[in-house]
Amino acid sequence: MSAVAGSAAYDLVAMGRTGVDIYPLQHGVGLEEVRTFEKFLGGSATNVAVAAARHGHRTAIITRTGKDSFGRYIHQALQGFGVDDAFVSAVDGPPTPVTFCEIFPPDDFPLYFYRYPIAPDLMIEADELPLDAIREAGIFWATVTGLSQEPSRTAHFAAWQARARKVHTVLDLDYRPMFWPHPEEASAAVGEALEHVTVAVGNREECQVAVGETEPQRAADALLERGLELAIVKQGPKGVLAATADERVEVAPFPVEVVNGLGAGDAFGGALVHGLHEGWGLRRILEFANVAGAIVASRLECSSAMPTSAEVDAAIEHGTVQEREQR
Repeated sequence: MSAVAGSAAYDLVAMGRTGVDIYPLQHGVGLEEVRTFEKFLGGSATNVAVAAARHGHRTAIITRTGKDSFGRYIHQALQGFGVDDAFVSAVDGPPTPVTFCEIFPPDDFPLYFYRYPIAPDLMIEADELPLDAIREAGIFWATVTGLSQEPSRTAHFAAWQARARKVHTVLDLDYRPMFWPHPEEASAAVGEALEHVTVAVGNREECQVAVGETEPQRAADALLERGLELAIVKQGPKGVLAATADERVEVAPFPVEVVNGLGAGDAFGGALVHGLHEGWGLRRILEFANVAGAIVASRLECSSAMPTSAEVDAAIEHGTVQEREQR
């Protein structure tokens, strides 16, 4: 990985999972009955970087791929979305991961990860990190998945130590049990990570892993007690809660016809990055991010479904998702 990709600081540097999503074009059936698929850029941290770039921000992703065709595709796709790929490097051995899903709207989207025995994005090395870019970024975003194996776990803590708990250091709680030997190991790693970040965002189940609480208000309290400045608890059909030491805001879900809910959280994350960067108030951030997530839930893919700010604003104004622009 190169140490410096440009002279100006990034609005966002994200670190973590990347890969290729292979999503079915037939819905309501299992993979054994699917006839055709389409590939998309994927991976949670990658999607957040793409989503923030769609809102006009200068973004970069720290990750790794295999030395293969899908690795080359990831570079091409990132460049096409305006995400700096200077910190994306290839490793010998494991291939670039692929992820399949099944689509059973409105709320069942099983995921099948092909990342074993280890994915390249879990082979990020601490001594290869672009520490200047991490320190200087307006927002640094990482996910719990990156803590699930070495050497990625050590690299994440090295990144946080370099950043020294600077404002807008975000941890996406993003707990996926298939990546961990035991939930207790995840809880211990997340607990340690919370000492280094200032913002945490996750759903109720992820909050239980992080702080042992599922009730949203108590989960927010527990996160703030760890020294965070902002805690965001997603509540699914009950909306989302955001809390600081001085303010609490809840917003209801935005109504859409769900096609695939898998990218909604990453769209929410990219919109959260936008709102934090712009210095918006908490309610405005939540409302904007909530609608961004809903827009992506109404579409098949994740990365290429991320909306522009204009699309989100139009949905807020009209109270519904507008017909999609051709890209």
